[in-house]
Amino acid sequence: MMYAPDAERGRRVVFVRGLDLMARLGIHPHEKAAPQRIRVDIELLVQDEAAPTDIGPDDFRRVVDYQRLVELARSVVTAGHVLLVETLAERLAAAALADARVERARVTVEKPDAFQDVSGVGVVVERRRS
Repeated sequence: MMYAPDAERGRRVVFVRGLDLMARLGIHPHEKAAPQRIRVDIELLVQDEAAPTDIGPDDFRRVVDYQRLVELARSVVTAGHVLLVETLAERLAAAALADARVERARVTVEKPDAFQDVSGVGVVVERRRS
């Protein structure tokens, strides 16, 4: 489920899908011994008061930079071993919400190689600015 952009209220959606990373993640001995592949999706509901009215020249100060979002996710994931997928997803959501323009963050962390007969397991968290 995706957020819906709302031009009347000056909101847009910024997303990163299918970011494959190697993470030190898990509680089992084999997960602590070596990094494993994870897939991260991040979806942000972003406030931009000028969005519905100003279609003028590009203004990079108004937008959330998805390159920076990818770099932020890489930094959070590689910061050290995390026991729970839920904890990693929460850290990613909190990092995204550090940008004052972000109203809500939905983060999916998936372990695609956890089981041979399953395409993936993981968690989705959604957090909003309080």
